[in-house]
Amino acid sequence: MEYSKLISVTGLGGLFEMIASKTDGAIVRSLDEQTTKFISSRQHSFSHLESIEIYTVRDNVNLVDILKAMETSGEPLPSEKDAAAIKKYFEKVYPNMDFDRVYASDMKKMVRWYSILKKNDVEIKLREDDQAEDAAEETTEEPVAVETVKEEVVAEAKPKKKAAPKKKAEE
Repeated sequence: MEYSKLISVTGLGGLFEMIASKTDGAIVRSLDEQTTKFISSRQHSFSHLESIEIYTVRDNVNLVDILKAMETSGEPLPSEKDAAAIKKYFEKVYPNMDFDRVYASDMKKMVRWYSILKKNDVEIKLREDDQAEDAAEETTEEPVAVETVKEEVVAEAKPKKKAAPKKKAEE
């Protein structure tokens, strides 16, 4: 399961893996219940976990940065029901978080999501990290001459010009 395919759905708790998207919604699989269902985009909004940012005292950071900080810290996860304990936890784990703009409900959600991700053995990393590693591996291969192929494709793509219709002479 890839982190880049995970979404949050408004009005529904937990996390979902997007299996397929349609014009009027998406087919998703719940990470908690392992059930697959269709969710209408008319009633719900989808948020990719990759696109979620968290307020800090400086620039906003991606949710991945917070989740990685949670992973590297040795602190045990607090109870989701104790808002004060959750705030103290994040003060230790990520002290640069802007606690005036990040609500207790958001912090509870991050703790819940982190436990779901760990339970499902999801590797927490952005898609760009994968692409950068793939690009580094591909640079060891010899480069391919693209110019000649490009010229041939451009020549084939140009439509042949038709002769303009002749105008009738007025008498």
